[in-house]
Amino acid sequence: MAHQAHAMLYSVDPSPSPLTGAVAALLMTSGLAISMHFHTTTLMSLGLVLLLLTMYQSSRDIIREGTFQGHHTPPVQKGLRYGMILFITSEVFFFLGFFSAFYHSSLAPTPELGGCSPPTGITTLNPFEVPLLNTAVLLASGVTVTSAHHSIMEGQRKQAIQSLTLTILLGFYFTALQAMEYYEAPFTIADGVYGSTFFVATGFHGLHVIIGSTFFAICLLRQAQYHFTSDHHFGFEAAASYSHSCLMSYDSSFTSLFTDEAS
Repeated sequence: MAHQAHAMLYSVDPSPSPLTGAVAALLMTSGLAISMHFHTTTLMSLGLVLLLLTMYQSSRDIIREGTFQGHHTPPVQKGLRYGMILFITSEVFFFLGFFSAFYHSSLAPTPELGGCSPPTGITTLNPFEVPLLNTAVLLASGVTVTSAHHSIMEGQRKQAIQSLTLTILLGFYFTALQAMEYYEAPFTIADGVYGSTFFVATGFHGLHVIIGSTFFAICLLRQAQYHFTSDHHFGFEAAASYSHSCLMSYDSSFTSLFTDEAS
């Protein structure tokens, strides 16, 4: 009985990905701080390259283990789902900290901020221009993700590929719009607590959208290679869950950082 239970589980092979991923995160965060003071992006670029290599290596390992070696048995898939739930929960609390900081500064502004929110001298963005368009783009991507999911479950490979392609394009469009929004913003991250909370919260969300677009690009390649079946497509389910959590966080950002301050 114990041998049968052990056979249904799988212990992953030793991998350098956790170590290289941690080193990449250290290099990127340290490089970002250094770039702000010494105007050099060498360390941050090195961290980005190492991160991309880590993503490639870990994705290749997981695809090999789950698709070609068949190690993702039902108990393993259950564990992966629990892991994804815990990860998304941690993301919720991650953004909750930024919203808490924002409301702490805006609902009880100090005299140093002019006793008002947004602080004196800060011109906020119009929420019904690019922010509203970005919200619509993310909502549309949620529709295409759901369409791709149903297509995969029904075995409609071509429709799934089309929906995934459209989802990736919408993600890139969102990123381009946010970059334009940052470039044209009348304030910067150095403009007090408002600028800090705004750019950190929306910037991390933009980073999550880029990561989600990367996830779906991998799913698109896997779908084109016949990796997904109607019964086994956890890689896509994880990416879809991640995408929907990003959508909910941006809706909260739109309500908190854009609409509330504009009103």
